[in-house]
This record gives sequence, structure tokens and C-alpha cells, in this order.
Amino acid sequence: MASHSAIRLAAKSTKSALRCIYLQCSVKPGTNKQREGVVSISDTVIELCVAAQPKDGAANLSVRKVFSDIFKCPKSDIKIIQGLKSQEKTVSISGLEFRGDNEKCISRIREQLESAVE
Repeated sequence: MASHSAIRLAAKSTKSALRCIYLQCSVKPGTNKQREGVVSISDTVIELCVAAQPKDGAANLSVRKVFSDIFKCPKSDIKIIQGLKSQEKTVSISGLEFRGDNEKCISRIREQLESAVE
């Protein structure tokens, strides 16, 4: 899987179905609260809008909340690992349970994201 893909999986442990995923995101802060969430998904990026302004980490917290709601996981499992002060971010989500090969897992993750598109 290319490193510039919108959805990537970390190396899989053979003893567990728990995975860590990486999402390439483009975030538009300061949007209307009703527009908050995933806007579109392409092969290379997940676009999302958040109502919070990019001040004092508020937009980053909103990004974590959006993904927490989509994947039904605690915000503490979600980290922004690249792009803390940029609209282009890499988000890591740990502890998600997915069974099957990487392509099936990525497909399920993409379906969850697509179902959240407004």
C-alpha cells in the first residue's frame, strides 16, 4: 500500500485483531457547526470540516472528536501524529478491532467513513 494513501494500517500483530490505522486528512477549521464532519474521501485524503478555530489546539480536539464519534472509540485512542499546526494532518487511531486481510480492513474503514459523510 502506498504511503500517500488516505487510509493505512500499521503492522498487524498475529495474536490480535486490534489494529492501528493512519488517516491522511485535510481539515477545514472554522466552518458552520452543521457542516462538521467528514466531507469527502478520495484515494489520497479524507476531507473534514470542524467548527472550532485553529487556536490553542481547539481544531485538533474537534478532529479527534469527529473520528471518536465515527469509530465509536475513546478520544484518547486518537492522536494527531503529523500536522498539529497545519490543515494537512496524519491521524492515528489505535485499538480498533478488524479481522481479515489489509484490503478487507481498509474497505471496512472506508465504509465507516463514507457512512459519516454528510
